[in-house]
Amino acid sequence: MKLFITGIGTDVGKTIASAIVTEALEADYWKPVQAGDLDNSDAHKIKKYISNSKTVFHSNSYALQTPASPHLAAELDNVTIELDKIITPETENHLVIEGAGGIFVPLNNTDTIMDLIQPDYKVIVVSRHYLGSINHTLLTIDVLQNRGIKIAGIIFNGDENKATEEIILSKTGLQMIGRIDNEPYFDQNVIRYYAELFQTALSKL
Repeated sequence: MKLFITGIGTDVGKTIASAIVTEALEADYWKPVQAGDLDNSDAHKIKKYISNSKTVFHSNSYALQTPASPHLAAELDNVTIELDKIITPETENHLVIEGAGGIFVPLNNTDTIMDLIQPDYKVIVVSRHYLGSINHTLLTIDVLQNRGIKIAGIIFNGDENKATEEIILSKTGLQMIGRIDNEPYFDQNVIRYYAELFQTALSKL
């Protein structure tokens, strides 16, 4: 199973969600495009968060220097992101694939993060609670569904907000995989705790 983790925007908790899903499934992890923070990349963070010994970390297809939209970061590095050079790693294990920002973040003048999602991927949408998040979540899901992309479910990030969660689940018909509360910190123990909470839902995907 290949699970693509996308968010309704930037800084909504994709990396934490990716760590939890990776730990729960003891899956491999891959971030196709990393822009900036190469010494403390998302893969570095997830390596610190997980405690299983099965996960394999696959190299970025593009590791860019500048923390910016991938199309700009690539331009500053004098490269062009090409989709045919972004090849899904071969593995017999489950694979967690982490996107960058939201689904319409540009990779180049024509392609976006959406174009990384392959037919055999299932998408998990990470939605963080803030004013406007209902609209951003429904827009993201609507676009994915209209493109015929399989959506495995939603992970909510932030303390419980019943009104927000219920209307999103009602309007989309998707399942809630779990919720990540506003924790004071994340470490291996906290990630493992959420991995165990999410395990049942993830095992049914």
